[in-house]
Amino acid sequence: MPRFSVIVPAYKVQAYLHECLDSVLSQSCPDLELIAVDDRSPDACGAIVDEFAARDPRVRPVHLAGNRGPGGARNAGAAAATGDYLVFLDGGDTLTPDALRAIADRLEETGDPDVLVHDHALTDWTGAAVRDGFATQLTEDGQAPFRLEDRPGLLRLRVVAWNKVYRREFVERAGYSFPPGRHQDIAWTYPALMAAETLATLDRVCVHHRRRRQVTVPGTSRGHFEVFDQYDRVFTYVDQHPELARWRPELSRRMVDHLSALFTERHRLPRRVRAEFLLKARAHYRRYCTPGHPVPVRARLRHALVRLGLHRTYRALELAKRLSHRTAHRGTRLAKALRTAALRLHYRVQRRLPLRAGHAVFAAYGNRGHSCNPGALEQAFRTHAPHIRTAWIAGAEHHHTIPTATRRLRPGSAAYWTALARSKYLVSNTDFDHRLVKRPGQVLVQTQHGTPLKHMGLDLQERPAAACGMDFTALLDDVDKWDYLLSANRHTTLTWERVYPGTYTTLEYGCPRNDVFQQATSQDVRRLRESLGIPEGTVAILYAPTHRDYRRTQRPALDLDRVLRRLGPRFVVLARAHHRHGGPLATSTGRIIDVTDHPSVESLCLVSDALVTDYSSLMFDYANLDRPIVIHSDDREAYEAARGTYFDLRAFPPGAVARSEDELTDIFSTGHWRGSRSTQLRSAFRERFCPYDDGRAAERVVRHVVLGQTEPAPFLPLAERFPVPSAAAAPELPPQATVERAAAPSLVAETV
Repeated sequence: MPRFSVIVPAYKVQAYLHECLDSVLSQSCPDLELIAVDDRSPDACGAIVDEFAARDPRVRPVHLAGNRGPGGARNAGAAAATGDYLVFLDGGDTLTPDALRAIADRLEETGDPDVLVHDHALTDWTGAAVRDGFATQLTEDGQAPFRLEDRPGLLRLRVVAWNKVYRREFVERAGYSFPPGRHQDIAWTYPALMAAETLATLDRVCVHHRRRRQVTVPGTSRGHFEVFDQYDRVFTYVDQHPELARWRPELSRRMVDHLSALFTERHRLPRRVRAEFLLKARAHYRRYCTPGHPVPVRARLRHALVRLGLHRTYRALELAKRLSHRTAHRGTRLAKALRTAALRLHYRVQRRLPLRAGHAVFAAYGNRGHSCNPGALEQAFRTHAPHIRTAWIAGAEHHHTIPTATRRLRPGSAAYWTALARSKYLVSNTDFDHRLVKRPGQVLVQTQHGTPLKHMGLDLQERPAAACGMDFTALLDDVDKWDYLLSANRHTTLTWERVYPGTYTTLEYGCPRNDVFQQATSQDVRRLRESLGIPEGTVAILYAPTHRDYRRTQRPALDLDRVLRRLGPRFVVLARAHHRHGGPLATSTGRIIDVTDHPSVESLCLVSDALVTDYSSLMFDYANLDRPIVIHSDDREAYEAARGTYFDLRAFPPGAVARSEDELTDIFSTGHWRGSRSTQLRSAFRERFCPYDDGRAAERVVRHVVLGQTEPAPFLPLAERFPVPSAAAAPELPPQATVERAAAPSLVAETV
């Protein structure tokens, strides 16, 4: 008896069925049967089902003699099921990676409840996924399992079968089946939730539900009238089970909300039947409304219109609402236009006022938080040029990362434009506002953000997938504003000056954001690990892959749960997604810690014992710590074709190289990740790319740019540098290194 019976009805979904079935069969929890029901589909769905059944014994094909619709197909699949739990998917849906494993763990944790409700995301034709707006109802805090009266908010979730799993014994004992017609999930979902003795929730997206492109013309059928039959079945069920009568008020509210939504969405109903639909809705309201139960204030007008069946009034109010919104929108646009014009005038006036020689403005990653090279330079300005007043540009949601001694500037505000117009020093690792007019006497320092491995700048002219419509003329216009460009090594200097041709001065002084690696102490590392919840004595692997230009949607290349299961309890993973990834790499668990939103990647490097990456420039920074680096390169050919690299990373790697997930696991399980060969590779990599990162890069930049000291201080040789060791495998430091680091100021506190 398998744990799960996954039931997939297939009708006119031949374009999506392969992906759906693959998402089930590739689950890390293999204890399942896949019942694929060909609902007499006129396309190739039946052949696809047979093809999967021929190659995987877990697939059980069911071919129906005639088309029964989604409900009938699900019933046929449920009748053939032998698993402990029923999982329903539509033919265009997909299970997310490890979804069944997470569900199985939650079922075991909550004592095998009758129904488990999990989260889902809706995906449109572009591939964009939007999580359910009522996901807060799925919190796992509190008692579990429970009954519906303990969490009545579950009735507000989408009324579908595919965001829940059902214990088969519970379904068979209650005699549940899907009725015919559209909206059949209504007559299945509400009775199951109300009658379940035990319920549980899983706060995890387990299903991606594909939404087809909506037809642009109004509906032409009366199919949505079947919704009334489904609600008749629900209330008949309640009448047959008097103990459920307390749910009638809530069900009637849900019904009115549903009916009004069908009525107001213009593409659903033909114009000629809209009045008839509202009259039928009025009859249902009067039949099933429970007197004496208050209606929420925000829903009273909608309920009144349904109760009275005021078709013309409803239409008039909807028209008035649309006109009101349109007027408000135009008013908002006018207000924005006036504000923009006022700010432009303000900026022009400010540009005619004298520069403030004692002011500097900083920004990073498109006005995100205090971080990266600009963050290190801002600290160095306050330390080595205290007469300079510093300000940081960031959105309000990032202001908590900015040191208290630094002024906060909100993008687009009057203060923002004043600072750009009158500050002498402008420092950023990306482009400033394209409307910036650089004044004579202003000094713009472009820090970039790491040593380039992948193609950058003008080299992207032949890489359209990576360039994404980049305006190279605007790029060169921006380069012309630079006075200084920072470089960490000779490779970076040669690359920057070729792909960003300009008249700026290159400061080959090292990477300021890496100074902290030479200045942090073991106490800093210990404190940071405690703040992240890293168990003492474990090996923390920082997993930080880069963005894939050749993919429209980003997905993790590693199954982190599987990797950790194979490595054992000694290892934990800090998962950090690229800022263009659009979400976390994995859900935080006991041994996976999502650090995507952590403000300081340098702190994450300090707390980790090894780095796993692919083509990210983070490897060049991490090499300064002299800790193990493992490259996971499973798509080198595709990445080279889309983006391209400046040298073959496999020929000159910073450590061991894995070409697959299994190889990566073997590298860690055998100890090769920190073996002698990996150490030799890292040593050669450090000599080539880390010659100047001795902890004083930011100071050298400030002394050159602000204080006019053009001769940099001597660079400390690699052999005399002693970066802070990792917590799990730290060699003893020479006494002089300990004394020197203790005397140096710690930057970790401000970075965090």
